[in-house]
Amino acid sequence: MIRFIDLYIVLLMLNKNQLDELSQIIEDQYGKPEVLANWLDLAVEMLFYVEEDTFSRVELQEVATALMGLVRVLRGR
Repeated sequence: MIRFIDLYIVLLMLNKNQLDELSQIIEDQYGKPEVLANWLDLAVEMLFYVEEDTFSRVELQEVATALMGLVRVLRGR
């Protein structure tokens, strides 16, 4: 499973240009990180309603874990 620390390490590995680009995308698309975090929360909730046999249980859990980690990072937790 992808853990919060794994996502944090990936973000640390981004260079300044990549971080600036990510920040710009967040600002342009969502205004502020908290808004994106709210959408990601909804995405995690939506994963619970995916029809059977669309994805494996493990795949859904991996995606949900990654999204929850990103939400924590965006919220500064």
